[in-house]
Amino acid sequence: MADSEEQEPTPAQDIVVTKYKMAGDMVNGILKELIAKCVAGASVLELCEFGDSRLMEETSKVFKKDKEMKKGIAFPTCVSVNNCICHFSPLKSDPDVTLQDEDMVKIDLGAHVDGFIAVAAHTLIIGASKEKKVTGRKADVMMAAHMAAEAALRLVKPGNENYQVTDGIQKVTESYNCKPIEGMLSHQLMKNVIDGEKAFIQNPSEAQRKEHEKCEFEVHEVYAIDILVSTGEAKGRELDTRTTVYKKKDIIYQLKMKASRQFLSETDKKFGLMPFTLRLFDDEKKAKMGVLECVKHDLMQPFGVLYEREGEFVAQFKATVILMPNGPLKITGLPFEPELYQTDLKIEDEEVKALLAASASRKAAKKKKKKAGKSLGEAAEGGEGSD
Repeated sequence: MADSEEQEPTPAQDIVVTKYKMAGDMVNGILKELIAKCVAGASVLELCEFGDSRLMEETSKVFKKDKEMKKGIAFPTCVSVNNCICHFSPLKSDPDVTLQDEDMVKIDLGAHVDGFIAVAAHTLIIGASKEKKVTGRKADVMMAAHMAAEAALRLVKPGNENYQVTDGIQKVTESYNCKPIEGMLSHQLMKNVIDGEKAFIQNPSEAQRKEHEKCEFEVHEVYAIDILVSTGEAKGRELDTRTTVYKKKDIIYQLKMKASRQFLSETDKKFGLMPFTLRLFDDEKKAKMGVLECVKHDLMQPFGVLYEREGEFVAQFKATVILMPNGPLKITGLPFEPELYQTDLKIEDEEVKALLAASASRKAAKKKKKKAGKSLGEAAEGGEGSD
């Protein structure tokens, strides 16, 4: 018994795959609900609150009899607009953002069932339709991020190395005169761990390339493929926006302040080692105080709100993928609508075109996916209608 408990449970077990899929279905469903609410005039704070309450509601409905099982938010709802890269999830006491027509909106969230994590992110342009297509740099960066995500999905497979993904993403985004955000990591997901040791990096600087270790993908591993692409220089910077998303580290330290100790203990009870937002604490003011000492002593990892330069645009697509023996099982990520975007740029690199034309589905579902693979290859040729 002790042996099986010490071993990391993997998707080699059906029950583990079931839990991952449950979390994935919830995340996809809630993401769709959030997208429907992204209209001109909508409040980002209200969207984030809605997303988090839905994540808690849906996860509470499964495995009700198992009182000990932990489930809930694996990544709080973040809604980052235009040149904001990631992690924008304001508190009630922070300045809110109101969505405007033509804004580029990135929604990022995650759920877990028994510690098995599913995360997703999707980008949309408010007001875009087949009649009112997105053009210019916004269309370029949306296509770049989508195609890079499709390339990564085909490259994250057993036997491949992480730097093959890094280089593939770079090639795709360059075709659209865009750049992946420097140093962003896509991590392996494990039970109760959102940032596993294995990862691939986007657009690394020389120093990051030296530091970031090579690794090989293996069967039954799970990855969050997180693609962030910019029209600008692709270097994230923190401005004066408050950090509200944190994650407890697995470290023990005796905090001095009572407020900090209370905050740490409440975090542990509610969220364990999953990322959370200060918005989910009953007393926001106390949480803001308590987190400071925790961060100072490295007990909490902050997820800072990052920005690209004003006037640039950042698109993000994130999917959770289980590497099964018969191919990748993609459990999160919503369909992309290439017909809404009109760009003059296209992928010229033959190797990349061949990669995108290949199917990214599991062997059992070959017939159905042939068509999807073909349409992707056509999209790489420069959107619809041009062959």
